[in-house]
Amino acid sequence: MKKILIISEIGINHNGDLNLAKKMIQASKECGADLVKFQKRDINLVYDEQTLNQKRESPWGETNRDQKLGLEFGEKEYDKIENFCKENKIDWFASAWDLNSLKFLKKYNKKYNKIASAMIIDQNFL
Repeated sequence: MKKILIISEIGINHNGDLNLAKKMIQASKECGADLVKFQKRDINLVYDEQTLNQKRESPWGETNRDQKLGLEFGEKEYDKIENFCKENKIDWFASAWDLNSLKFLKKYNKKYNKIASAMIIDQNFL
């Protein structure tokens, strides 16, 4: 019988804060999760300009763009997540919301990849 894997969904609930992401990884490990899952987006591909330019007050600024950028981790953060997870003996992966993010995540050579629900009908992505 194959082992059932428990995946802890972190998504973007780290609020763009690497320390919070690390705490969530640790808590996931302590609760018995086998993996943690993040989400990765290229906001310029996922959202149109009108949506990004709409007013939205948040801790990151005054537009949707500011908020979306504030929530996204880049290479520096994912490199640190990679190392932190190795140190804590828990694996991670992410759902890519666009082709750029899928290509970005390939760098980490993860065993798993969740197809974001929004991408399930995109034949080019699949």
